[in-house]
Amino acid sequence: MPASVRPVDAPTLEYYLAVSARSPIALRLVLGHLLRTLRKANGIEAEAAGKSIRGSEAKISRMERAQVTCKHDDVMDLLTLYGITDTQLRAHFAEMVRLSRQPGWWQRFDGVLPDWCGKLIGLQEAASAIRTYEVQLVPGLLQTPAYTEALVRLAHPLVSQEEIDERLKLRALRQNVLVRQDAPHLWAVLDEAVLRRPMGGEQVMREQLRYLVKMADLDNVTIQIAPFNRPGCIAAGFPITHLRFEPLTLPDVVYLEQLRDAEYLDKEEETQHYRSVLDGLAQAALSPHESIELLQRILH
Repeated sequence: MPASVRPVDAPTLEYYLAVSARSPIALRLVLGHLLRTLRKANGIEAEAAGKSIRGSEAKISRMERAQVTCKHDDVMDLLTLYGITDTQLRAHFAEMVRLSRQPGWWQRFDGVLPDWCGKLIGLQEAASAIRTYEVQLVPGLLQTPAYTEALVRLAHPLVSQEEIDERLKLRALRQNVLVRQDAPHLWAVLDEAVLRRPMGGEQVMREQLRYLVKMADLDNVTIQIAPFNRPGCIAAGFPITHLRFEPLTLPDVVYLEQLRDAEYLDKEEETQHYRSVLDGLAQAALSPHESIELLQRILH
C-alpha cells in the first residue's frame, strides 16, 4: 500500500501505546480499530482476511471489535496482507498485542467482580469523558465507602466481612480514575430519587450527599439532579453510561447494566441515540449550580 494512504505510522502507534497502556481492554479496542482501518484501506473483505489467518470472517469481526484477544502470529500475518512490512511498525504492533493480552489490575478481584463488569473498568480507565444517568443509586465512581458497604450488604446479605472489604477496596481503586493527572471528565445526571432513598440510614446518606457536593467541586466532575417536578427528566427509566475516548480514534461505547448482566453498544446509530437521551436529560435537569443548591437544602 502506498505510504500516502497508509493509515498508521510510528508516532501514531507510539502515542496510542502511551495513552492506552494502562488498560489492556483499551489496547484491544485500539488494535482492533487499526486492523479494521488497514483492511478497509486495502479494499480487503473480512472473509479474505480471515482465510489469510486460517480463520473466518467472524474471527476477523471479533478481532476488529475487540471481542477476543489477538494472537501475535495472526496480527503479523494480517499486517503482511495489508502491506505493512516496516520493521518498526510491526514491532509497535507486536508490543500492542503483548500489552493487550496482559491482565488488568482489576482482575485480581475476580472473586467479587462480575464477568461483565471488568470491561467497564477497562473502558473507564481509557475514557476521556464518562457520562452517566442513574435512577436509583449514586454512581459507583461517586460513592462513599459506607454507601458502598450498605449496597453490598443489601444485595449480598450472606457475604463475609472479608468479601465486603474486597469490594470496598475494588471500589476505591476504581475511583482513583477521577483524581489522576489525566482524569476523564465525569458528567453525572442523578434522578432525585437517588438523593431521597436513605441507603444505609440517615447518617450514611448525609455523608454521601456531602461527598457529592465535594466531588462536584472538582474541575472534571459535573453533577446534575433530575428533579421530580420536571417531566422532561423521565426520558429513560434505567441507568445509562456513555464513554468517549478522544483523542483515541475509537468509537463511543454505551454501557447498559441489568440485574445479572450488561450490554455494551458501539454502533454509531446506537451510541448516538443514547447520547441524545443524555443530552435531553441534561437539558431538562437542574443546572450544576442549582443541583448543588438542592443537595445543600436536603442536607439542611
